[in-house]
Amino acid sequence: MATDDELASRLNRRLRMEDDGGDTTPEQTRRREQSPCMRVFNPYTEFKEFSRKQIKDMEKMFRQFDAGHDGFIDLMELKLMMEKLGAPQTHLGLKNMIKEVDEDFDGKLSFREFLLIFRKAAAGELEEDSGLHALARLSEIDVSIEGVKGAKCFFEAKVQAINHGSRFEQEIKAEQEEKKRQAEEKEQRKAAFKELQSAFKP
Repeated sequence: MATDDELASRLNRRLRMEDDGGDTTPEQTRRREQSPCMRVFNPYTEFKEFSRKQIKDMEKMFRQFDAGHDGFIDLMELKLMMEKLGAPQTHLGLKNMIKEVDEDFDGKLSFREFLLIFRKAAAGELEEDSGLHALARLSEIDVSIEGVKGAKCFFEAKVQAINHGSRFEQEIKAEQEEKKRQAEEKEQRKAAFKELQSAFKP
């Protein structure tokens, strides 16, 4: 059975063929699929150093400032975003912010490129006085708390993400055991109450 990624990839290919009227050569298709903007993007598998909650928070923030609802934050939307965060930038500053993470050179930020800002911030790869550093610092998404601070390379971040995952599993297990214990106590109290009731019945 095909995985979600494979199905999404097939769907993307089919949509592109329809857009091109089916005239795409295999070479063009291959080249497109290799470009970062055409690959199927799954934030949870590609950005494993972040928790699901952090990614959801970043997505919420991205959508909030994507005023055109086109899946991108363009220069004007970024300008408004930085003003709202209290760190207004010059026109050149905004262009430089986009350029630093703009992998497909389209002059705007996709959600994947937006996530790259937080990856770079968590790994300490952003200049202290850069607009991107200000964006990461002033947003309410704290990427330094959940074990990514000081992750100098992706490997370290990955190890920390795995540890975070197992800690997450332990927390779930502990919650389940606590619920089980409470349910058992409730049953015992019920049984004790019934015994007490039967003792008082004539």
